[in-house]
This record gives sequence, structure tokens and C-alpha cells, in this order.
Amino acid sequence: MLKAIAIDDEPMALEVIRNLSEKISFIDLTGAFTNAFTAMDAMRAQRPDLLFLDIKMPDISGIEFLTALPDPPMVIFTTAYSEHAVTSFELDAIDYLLKPFSQSRFLKACNKALQQFELKHNKPLPGDVFIKSGYGQVRVNIGDILYVQSMGNYMQFVLPEEKILSRLTMQETEALLPSEYFVRIHRSYLVACSKVSRVIKDTVWIGDKGLPVGAGYARELGRITRR
Repeated sequence: MLKAIAIDDEPMALEVIRNLSEKISFIDLTGAFTNAFTAMDAMRAQRPDLLFLDIKMPDISGIEFLTALPDPPMVIFTTAYSEHAVTSFELDAIDYLLKPFSQSRFLKACNKALQQFELKHNKPLPGDVFIKSGYGQVRVNIGDILYVQSMGNYMQFVLPEEKILSRLTMQETEALLPSEYFVRIHRSYLVACSKVSRVIKDTVWIGDKGLPVGAGYARELGRITRR
């Protein structure tokens, strides 16, 4: 659960954030403030994990407010102005939401914050990775992964005893898994080299499971057979 505070000089904008937050199980919006200085006092007392922060506010801008914090939490900027996006990411903002934003866009930003939070508080052991699954993340030992299959907008990580479905792209999956241990053999398959038992023409076998080798990926087979 992420404790969150929202700051925006427009009460209607705060109401939107409150309504959207109520639909996300891992967000606990503990305060919503139109006055940034009042919010600062609340932050000292509550020590939130996440801050939803407007940029254009009277007296002090959201960027000035954030840089004034000695130990700032994660921040998602919520604003009607796009010109501060570069500055916000230089400040390591989790995301930059342009008003009006949808529930799905808000959820995407919150998921990024959850991922950052869990990575910070659950540092993977050597050989482990965190795989996004639903609203959370699952710690998986790299050595347990047999292969990964693309399934529409999802990737299915196949392990000996379970399958984990994750909303990742193939490119994101390739970046997640070390290339020295995994080989792309098809536009839909990424296999663990050490788990391959046989290579027969255009088929790679992992146990009794045969996986096709795409025409454009045949040259990658050498990385498996040389191991």
C-alpha cells in the first residue's frame, strides 16, 4: 500500500484525484490540499510514499515545492501545462499527467510508482528479477525460467511449476532478462539457453515442449549449441 498526498490549488482537481485513487487498491490517499504550505506540515507528520503535485499554483510552484523538500517522496505531476515535462523528469518524477487524464492513464502512473517502491524496498537477490503481474510484482529466480511466450499484449513466463502473465512487450522482456542466458528464437518466443535439451531443424525443445524457430532467428541457434 502506498500512502499518498495530493496538492492542487483547484478543489475540483483534487476531487478527481480522490475519485481515481479510490478505485486503485494499493493507493491510500491520506490527504488532499489546496495550500502547499499546509500540505508540507502534513507531509512531515505523515511521511507519504507518493505525492500527486500540481505545477502552476499561487505562492509557490510545484517544482519549487518539490525542490524545497529535504527528503522528497516519489512524485507524479498533475498539470494542464506540458512545458515543464523535461524539468519534472530531471527531478526524477515518476510520471507527468496532463489534465484531463483518464482512469487508465492514472493507473499506469500509479503502477510505475508501485514498481519503484517495491524495487526500493525489496531489492532483488543476485539472479532474481521482479516480474510485474497484475497490480503487484513477483520475485522470480532467473534460473527457474524455461521460456517466455508473447500472448497479445502480455508475456507469459513459463516456469517448471507455474506460469506468470505480465503486461510487458517482448522488447521490455528482453531488456529485463540477461542476454547471455536468453535467446530470441521467434517473434513470440524467448528461451533460456540452459534449458534447451534438443535442437532439431526449425524446432527447439525444452523438455517435451517443442518451440518453433522463426526464419529470421535461425542464426541465433548457434548461441544455444555453443554453450
